[in-house]
Amino acid sequence: MSTPLPRPSYAAVLRAPHARRTFAAALVGRLSYGTVNLALMLSVTRATGSYAVAGSVMALFGATSVLLSPYRAGLVDRHGPRRALLPMALLYAALLCALAAACVHPGTPAAVLAATAACTPPLGPTMRAVWAGLLPDRRMLQRAYSLDGVAEELLFVSGPLLVGVVVGVAPPAAAVVLSALLVAAGTLAFAASPAAGASPAADGAKEDAGRAGRGQTRALLQPVVVTAAVGVAVSAVDLLAVAFAGQRGLGGATVAWVLAALSVGSAVGGLLNGAVAWGSSARARLPFLAAGLGLCLTAAGLAPGVGTLVAAVACAGLFVAPALTTAYLVADESVAPGYRNRAGAWVNAAVNAGSSAGAATVGLLVERLPLPVCFAVSGAVAAVAALVPPGRRGRPGEPTGPLSRRPGRSRPARPSPSRPGDRP
Repeated sequence: MSTPLPRPSYAAVLRAPHARRTFAAALVGRLSYGTVNLALMLSVTRATGSYAVAGSVMALFGATSVLLSPYRAGLVDRHGPRRALLPMALLYAALLCALAAACVHPGTPAAVLAATAACTPPLGPTMRAVWAGLLPDRRMLQRAYSLDGVAEELLFVSGPLLVGVVVGVAPPAAAVVLSALLVAAGTLAFAASPAAGASPAADGAKEDAGRAGRGQTRALLQPVVVTAAVGVAVSAVDLLAVAFAGQRGLGGATVAWVLAALSVGSAVGGLLNGAVAWGSSARARLPFLAAGLGLCLTAAGLAPGVGTLVAAVACAGLFVAPALTTAYLVADESVAPGYRNRAGAWVNAAVNAGSSAGAATVGLLVERLPLPVCFAVSGAVAAVAALVPPGRRGRPGEPTGPLSRRPGRSRPARPSPSRPGDRP
């Protein structure tokens, strides 16, 4: 008689073999992604004396990271974390250290920063692929992805705070070196974990990766478009909060409260989404989450005061982490195991690309349209994304949805195949 699967819970997720060790190592490495942008911005600004140069260099860093993310993840799919992640992480850390040294002197070339971004190890997509290998029950995987998403949200809040502490006692270049140490130490510990050490050839991942073609790419259309729209919405809130405060003569504290409300709402929504035993499939839920985000963001534009705006943005945040988590679930169940890292990387790249496009577009709209209209346009992007048709429902021969494993029956966990803010 087979052993029943454990009752889905966050505690059960962390009790999976090697889960805590692997997840903690990945979080250490991913904390680097929360510190590196601000650290580089401060270092390049000090080195060049120009905010314009620093902004251009950071845009190049972000664009390089987004464009090459699926290709880096493809290397992990083909060669496994130990053979692919370690060289990328060590080279990335070495380039960050070299960049920190170069920033001590003026005239840092932008090409150095682009080369640095090209080597960013895809720890987020790889960790999510490991979760999928550790947890065969889709309900457990839903909780794991929710926990992962909330933890990532906290990393991108705490990362800049850590940089602030470092630059208070040392030059900004020291924060760049810290980012290098974090990614190197975290990746080394992650790759050393048994959960991340499976050989892709052993479980057929290489063969699956070779078969990944246009069918699987079409199946990723819905989650990629929705997450790009979420990126647009989140970046829009950042700029629209600044415009809201500026039009009413309010200080920076107002902006901080609005952005904090978005983060808190996202964290709460992510935890609630993971705790609910949904009766519908992830692919069926995703459009409703995108539409909910769009409606709340549109309503936020009608806020008469700061308190109402904070409440409306918090409600919008309730849909952010669930939409991203659900998109990762859809991506995972839409592709073969050997394509998981690339599927997660495409979702990550969509979030980052949407965020960049949203910031640029909303910046132009704010100067030309009333603020409520700008909120409505940003919300409409998410609402329209909800109309994208779902595509193929899952991997051939496998049931999908959160209840795809029958209660009381189990099968051995698949070995892990060898995902921003992840963001990269």
